[in-house]
Amino acid sequence: MRYLTFALGKGRLANETLALFEKIGITCEEMKDKDSRKLIFTNEELKLRFFLSKGPDVPTYVEYGAADIGVVGKDTILEEGRKVHEVLDLGFGKCRMCVCGYKASAALLKHHELIRVATKYPRIAKDYFYNTKHQTVEIIKLNGSIELAPIVGLSEVIVDIVETGSTLKENGLEVLEEVCPLSARMIVNPVTMRMESERIKGLIMRLREQV
Repeated sequence: MRYLTFALGKGRLANETLALFEKIGITCEEMKDKDSRKLIFTNEELKLRFFLSKGPDVPTYVEYGAADIGVVGKDTILEEGRKVHEVLDLGFGKCRMCVCGYKASAALLKHHELIRVATKYPRIAKDYFYNTKHQTVEIIKLNGSIELAPIVGLSEVIVDIVETGSTLKENGLEVLEEVCPLSARMIVNPVTMRMESERIKGLIMRLREQV
């Protein structure tokens, strides 16, 4: 039996994924050692391997077959646009991708005016404005605090992830439109899906019962 390799997004996502896996009897004791410098962790008995990576890299590892299975946020899957199969919504890490700005900017969205949109997610923003709203916009890619953009006049609106909305509120901004709901998803390499379909389907079935 060959190893199945999992790529997990670092941080809270990985912790919640491992907690979920434990419920179906998949454990990796090596990963619990916080001082470990290892990069790849193995469960010899179940023939499983795990490694942690930055979220945006997970779909890349899965597309190229360096990992068979990945767990990552829906926002990352949409933004990276990799050739992977999304097989399961794991139900945690729930939030929303939204268009946000000052209340006055809502009219600009209704009247399809040419506006500037600041975002960490240019692919998602472009798809939403061009293909869903059919509105021509100028998209500005930022890496830091996106909320700053409308405050300092860089853009009329932003496209960003909203969990509680408290940061928006504190800065006089609000959700103007919802782009899509987000949560942690399980993705699989297309070749692995064919070659190991029994094992993968069994895993999905057991996880689905917990989700």
